[in-house]
Amino acid sequence: MIGEERLNAKARSINLGAIREVFDKASKMENVINMGIGEPNQDTHLDICRACADALMHGKTHYAPNAGIPQLRKALSENGFIAKNFFNPDTEIMVTNGGMGAFALIMQCVLTLGDQVLIQDPQYLNFKQTINLCGGIAVPVPTTFESGFCMKAEDIRKKYVKGKTKILIINSPNNPTGEVIPKEKLAEIAKVACELDLLVISDEVYGSLIYDNAEKCSIVTFPGMKERTIVVGSFSKGYAMTGWRIGYLAGPEGIVNKMIKVQEYFNSCINTSAQYGATFALKHPEFEEEVRQSFAERREIVLQGFDSIQGIKRNNPKGAFYLFPDIKSFGMDSVTFCNKLLDEAKVVCTPGSAFGECGEGFMRVAYTAEKDKLLQALDSINAFCLKYKN
Repeated sequence: MIGEERLNAKARSINLGAIREVFDKASKMENVINMGIGEPNQDTHLDICRACADALMHGKTHYAPNAGIPQLRKALSENGFIAKNFFNPDTEIMVTNGGMGAFALIMQCVLTLGDQVLIQDPQYLNFKQTINLCGGIAVPVPTTFESGFCMKAEDIRKKYVKGKTKILIINSPNNPTGEVIPKEKLAEIAKVACELDLLVISDEVYGSLIYDNAEKCSIVTFPGMKERTIVVGSFSKGYAMTGWRIGYLAGPEGIVNKMIKVQEYFNSCINTSAQYGATFALKHPEFEEEVRQSFAERREIVLQGFDSIQGIKRNNPKGAFYLFPDIKSFGMDSVTFCNKLLDEAKVVCTPGSAFGECGEGFMRVAYTAEKDKLLQALDSINAFCLKYKN
C-alpha cells in the first residue's frame, strides 16, 4: 500500500497548525465560545453576493485573465490599498487566490534554496511554513510587549546576513497582536530595508481595521520603497469575505509580470464571478466601514473586560480584531493555559507560542464573536483566572 513514505521531506514535516488543533478540539465540545480563529462572524453583505450572482446570471462563467479582470484591478488601485491610486492597475496589480495565495506566489517566485526571510516574532504562523515549503529559511526578529510588538531597525540589522538575507516581511495591522506599526517606526524600517537592499513584503490584509484614530500608513510610500516592496491585501477580513478566496498584490512591474505567468501554472485564474462581486464591494466602502465599526465596538468591550481580569496584562492594539494579553503570572505555558481555559471555562483562545518563541507567555484573543458571547466569555475567563490566581 502506498502511503506517507512517497511524500517528500517537506510534506512529511508539515503538522496541523496550533490554531486548527484548538479549534478541532473545541468542535467536539458543546456550549463553547470561540475566540480562537480569526474570521469575521458576519456574513458577506447581501449586495456583494447579489453582484456575484448577477455576474453568474449574465454569463461570467468563463476563464478570467491570469492577472484578474481589468475592472477589479482598476478598483483595487483606486480603493484597495492604504496607498490609494499608487499602483498602475495594468502592470503592477494582480488578483490571487486569497492573501495566502499572494504570499505563497511571492515566495515561489522570489526565493531560491537557502534564502533567509526575516519575519516578526510573534507572527502569523503560516508565514514560516510557507517560506520553508518554498525552500527558504524563516529567521525570526524578536519583539516585546513593551515595544508594542514592533520590530526595531537595529534588531533587523542584527539578524541580517550578507549574501543570505533576501526578504523582510512586515504585517501591520498585525496578526496575532493587533498592533499597528507607528509611522516613525515604519520610516526607520524603510531606511534599513534600503540600506540592506531587502525586498519587503507588506502584509496589509487588516489595513481597513484600524481604531483610536491610528494613522493609516504603508511602507511602500516611503522614499526608495516602491521599487522594493510588494503589498499584499485581501477581501477576507475587511469585507467579511473569507470563503470567497479573493486576494491581491501590487509591486514592481518586472516582478508582478512574472508572477502573473507563474500563477497560470498553479491556478490558471481566480474565480471569475467572485471577482465581479469584489469589484462591486470596492465601489461601496461603506460596507467595509460597517465591518470596521462592528469590530471597534467589540474591541471596547474586550479591552474593558480584560482591564478587570486579575493576573492578565493586556496590550493596547490599534488594529485587526485581536488582543495579545500577557498570561505569565499564572505560571503555566500558553498551551497549558489555553487548554485548561477551554476544558474548564469553555472559551477558545490560541496559545501565543503558536506564533513564535516570543509569543510564549501570551494568548491570542479574537473578538469576532457577537457582543453577548464576548461578555459571557469575559465572565468565564475572569472566573477561571480568579481560580488559578488565588
